[in-house]
Amino acid sequence: MREGWEIKNLNDICSFYNGLWTGKKPPFNKVGVIRNTNFTKEGKLDDREIVYLEVEQSQFLKRQLQYGDIILEKSGGGPKQPVGRVILFDKKEGDYSFSNFTSVIRVHDLANVNFEYLHRYLHHLYISGATESMQSHSTGIRNLKFNEYKAIKIPLPTLPEQQRIVSILDEAFVAIDKAKTNYEQNLKNAKELFASYLEEVFRKKGDGWEEASIGEIGKVCMCKRILKHQTTAHGEIPFYKIGTFGKEPDAFISESLYSNYRQKFSFPKKGDVLLSASGTIGRRVIYDGKPAYFQDSNIVWVDNDESIVLNSYLYHVYGSCKWNATNGATIARLYNADLRQIKFTFPQSIQEQRKIVITIESILSRSEFLQSVYIKKIQDLDELKKSLLQKAFCGELTANQLVEANV
Repeated sequence: MREGWEIKNLNDICSFYNGLWTGKKPPFNKVGVIRNTNFTKEGKLDDREIVYLEVEQSQFLKRQLQYGDIILEKSGGGPKQPVGRVILFDKKEGDYSFSNFTSVIRVHDLANVNFEYLHRYLHHLYISGATESMQSHSTGIRNLKFNEYKAIKIPLPTLPEQQRIVSILDEAFVAIDKAKTNYEQNLKNAKELFASYLEEVFRKKGDGWEEASIGEIGKVCMCKRILKHQTTAHGEIPFYKIGTFGKEPDAFISESLYSNYRQKFSFPKKGDVLLSASGTIGRRVIYDGKPAYFQDSNIVWVDNDESIVLNSYLYHVYGSCKWNATNGATIARLYNADLRQIKFTFPQSIQEQRKIVITIESILSRSEFLQSVYIKKIQDLDELKKSLLQKAFCGELTANQLVEANV
């Protein structure tokens, strides 16, 4: 930190206000209420889906948002979403308040503290993970330890220096966000181009091509049901459930049960394409022939004749499907009847099927390479933002940072 900068507790330079209570006594005001869903990971207000409520006027007047307020997410989140996000309220017109899952931080020393500077600093603490230790868990909800948060140390240069830092950060972030938007569009284009190519291949019709339904080329199969008491946390044969399909198993069955069920009931051949039929529909795994067992009805395969349609061709057919999954009360499910009715086209020549598979996999390889490049670029830009924020609040940010960033 630069010489001459002050350090103050957040509580010393701000006032804090708890979230809205709508009340029951008239008169009422129609008020836009900022909720957790209006927070973005970039620290900005997303006002596309603000909820408007009839709020008791006296309650609203106590919790009316003002231009420059910093709204803090104090409760919510989950195992993978820490609370502590902050957004800057930048509206100068309209009646707005904030939900009881949030709080407002209002700078009361505007002669010495720029609220935009403070917002950028608190956002920096959130994305750097510095506020994660200030959280408690209760019934699946995270809560910010408010006393700890209020005691956060704020590095404060002079007001003109705060304004300079905000200006440099904003200019840099505009350039970074523009570059990120371009890479995200390129990533989307790469995915859509490959999907479009697949769709075109499997809708082709002409001489030497045939159209069939999945049910016409083979039988939909599944393994014999495994009961919970037949599994263990550690063991001999991996048992893949829908949650671990294509991942690491967390359940096992005995070798004797595996051998018995494999001999007596349906079991995939090496090379068969296993499909997820619940949750995320259509995840694919080619069975490698190694000892393993698969959850009945949730993981299925088609016992097809490879003299008609190759498994490798069928694998890519599945990749192009728009699954007609039935949406139940809790999760989506692909029933066997749905799967059997899916139509696709294929060349009658097995040699031609092999050529198509080779072409598809070559294009897929290039597409995945491009996607990995774009994903890495996006990640690098996110890290660049963190780096610039870190430099800003250590007194190391200079006006040529944007040029050095080369975005």
